[in-house]
Amino acid sequence: MTEVPEPRVEGAVTLADGRQLGFAEFGVAGGRAVLWFHGTPGARRQVPPAVRVAALERGVRLVAIERPGIGASTSHAYGSILEFADDVEQCVDLLGIDRFGLVGLSGGGPYVLACAYRLSERVVAGVVIGGVAPSRGDDAAVGGPVSLTARFNGVLAALRAPLATGLWAFVAIVRPAASQIFDLYARLSPAGDRAVFFEPGMKEMFVDDLLRASRRQCAAPIHDLVLFGRDWGFSPRDVTVPITLWQGDEDYVVPLEHGQHLAGLVPDGELRVLEGGAHLANLGVGEELLDAILQHWPAET
Repeated sequence: MTEVPEPRVEGAVTLADGRQLGFAEFGVAGGRAVLWFHGTPGARRQVPPAVRVAALERGVRLVAIERPGIGASTSHAYGSILEFADDVEQCVDLLGIDRFGLVGLSGGGPYVLACAYRLSERVVAGVVIGGVAPSRGDDAAVGGPVSLTARFNGVLAALRAPLATGLWAFVAIVRPAASQIFDLYARLSPAGDRAVFFEPGMKEMFVDDLLRASRRQCAAPIHDLVLFGRDWGFSPRDVTVPITLWQGDEDYVVPLEHGQHLAGLVPDGELRVLEGGAHLANLGVGEELLDAILQHWPAET
């Protein structure tokens, strides 16, 4: 078993309305700040070992922020994805962060774009890894599993509470077999994901993150699904900061066509296609994710 570098510090910040947002920090305390938004499902420790090491090597202060309803973050139903950016602004202020980069995995991708739009004067650049594309309006991508969130949005919203409780109960039941379930899932995954799952420390990272975060609640994935099926509250066309999008060409969750569509919407968007990569294969890219931001943010001399 490979030892995964632990967070340098973790805890929660208290927002103006009394809600809390959980976070974990990796890398260097005084470094250039990069915010990491986990996937769906996921939480503050869903940061690959290679990225944790790269943050140290590159002098980056990597801050993973939990969305409402998982880990230490108070459950909360946003009206749109854009509203998360207001909470992030409070969070970085409380953490003493002025300028920052953004990285979002899968379901965290829309939140990267929301923050890049709302907080453009503070965001250096962003990275979206297999990110979810809009499912409604003029910006909507065609097809793909995420489109179902728009079709059944009313049902998801109405059943939000029981679905969250049911998901939490399911995770609690399978908790003792988490290691074996991960091994089975990894073996049954497409080859592009399988290679990443068996990288040193990756299993430990995923299992640790899931089990810690779901001890008391598991509403965040349901909140995400509801918001994916709604208007985001902004258009990716209005994001002005540089955004790099990584997309596997064999992604079974977010099709390559969705990545191409999203990259075409963002004015300063660059698409990097990972050949033979499935949905999570981009996590194996490691330090390149941070370098895509740092190239826009030279270190002070």
